[in-house]
Amino acid sequence: MRGARSGQGAAPAQWVLIAPEAAIDSPKTPDSEPLFTKLRNPSTGEATLYLFNSGAQQLFEVKAFHEERRSWFIGQTVQQDGRLLFVTPMDPLFLILYYLIKADKEQQGKFQPLDQVVLDSEYPSCPLLLKCADVKQYIQHVTEEKEIGSQKFHKYSQEKTLKWLKKKVNQTVKALKSNNISVGERVLASTFINSKQITDAQEDYVRYAHGLISEYIPEDLSKELLKYLGLPELRSPAPEPPVKILQLIASPVLVLWLRFKAKALNFPVCTS
Repeated sequence: MRGARSGQGAAPAQWVLIAPEAAIDSPKTPDSEPLFTKLRNPSTGEATLYLFNSGAQQLFEVKAFHEERRSWFIGQTVQQDGRLLFVTPMDPLFLILYYLIKADKEQQGKFQPLDQVVLDSEYPSCPLLLKCADVKQYIQHVTEEKEIGSQKFHKYSQEKTLKWLKKKVNQTVKALKSNNISVGERVLASTFINSKQITDAQEDYVRYAHGLISEYIPEDLSKELLKYLGLPELRSPAPEPPVKILQLIASPVLVLWLRFKAKALNFPVCTS
């Protein structure tokens, strides 16, 4: 991909990535081109790479797969950055949730305007999260709301958030089953191993989906969600999520797998 901004005012760069068309649509105005930027990871609070599409209407998570001594030939040039970026849609509420929880602790449950909550001096692009489509409509899933005059005020609601996260877990379980992904300890993923003869219990799916969702929420909230789902804590670690599994396999196999998925999902493979 060539021409997307990277950070604040940085010059355009180029990467090799697999992305849905919505992530790389041409900008409608010169100042609304796609933006690669670092935001605070909603689980760890550490810097993580994300992509806002044209006009910051949608947020995408960026996963980088790489190994040492790898470059790309792009046209007549050699791109020294040999990473393969895999871009997937990301619900901005997860990142906003981090700030809502933080504000709730600091302000002791005080109602505040969202634009005063979603602020971060270390990550100046974070207010763009509020520009994403439907955020103001769906913020009610994780907050209590008050309206004074024409202005709306919000505060974090753990009760609403747990209900919303449970829906996310159920959606993930449905997606895992519809894609024939086995989540038992004996099988990692049906992408690599035929699992038709193996039957997974509903609890296995719910627990696995909880693990995936927990990649995007703070640890304390993950524990509360576990209780809310009625799942006992495991003594031994749960199976690794698919992305972590992929990072362990050989790089050539990974590239083939990503290209297969890109073709199956009708994603363009962008190299320039």
